[in-house]
Amino acid sequence: MKLDLLVITVHPDDAELGAGGTMAKYVAAGKKVGIVDLTRGELGTRGTAETRDQEANDAAEILGLTIRENLALRDGFFENAEKEKLAVIKAIRKYQPEIIITNAVSDRHPDHGRAGQMISEACFLAGLRKVETEIDGLMQEPHRPRLVLQIVQDYYIKPDIVLDITDFYAIKEKSVLAYKTQFYTGEENNTDEPQTYISNPDFMESTAARAREFGRSIQVKYAEGFTAHKILGVDDIFHLI
Repeated sequence: MKLDLLVITVHPDDAELGAGGTMAKYVAAGKKVGIVDLTRGELGTRGTAETRDQEANDAAEILGLTIRENLALRDGFFENAEKEKLAVIKAIRKYQPEIIITNAVSDRHPDHGRAGQMISEACFLAGLRKVETEIDGLMQEPHRPRLVLQIVQDYYIKPDIVLDITDFYAIKEKSVLAYKTQFYTGEENNTDEPQTYISNPDFMESTAARAREFGRSIQVKYAEGFTAHKILGVDDIFHLI
């Protein structure tokens, strides 16, 4: 199945927090959009791998995704090594996306920067014919996405591009709050487990503030920001805000 946009991030909820509005925007535009999670988030303080699986499925439904897949790598202990890269390469070749969005180049959580680097390298390797992979006994064709972008997570990183998500911020927020064991939603079940950095009620306020900050830079209410390893080109500067 060919996708237009594939978000590959390490933990369930990374994709929604970093690119939820972007995914919702392109789903609404008729694009085929999907998520591949590297891990099940099993080391998270709150909830379990099983509850996170259900929450990820709920979030995917809210966003209207074409697919969501989990590679079940080891949360916290996956390495930027051949085995893990090959798993990502197989996913890239399976879905053949035009654009991939992945984790931040560096961040507070060590998994984020490590995943961002590994996935960026896998995007390049996926285009090499002599890197051979197969699924269900069939050899895969090489595929390299035209563009790889990285989200801005906890650490502030000046983005190379920002995208207006004003009309889709409510969907983004709803998809994030589908992770009921992880974030404060005002429901009773949020008081049954230890409070964490992201379960604090202020966390969602800071998420909105970041989107407003990026939005202000292009004179819109809400935006999401991304970095890129390469120079980005346009064919009409009058289309730039």
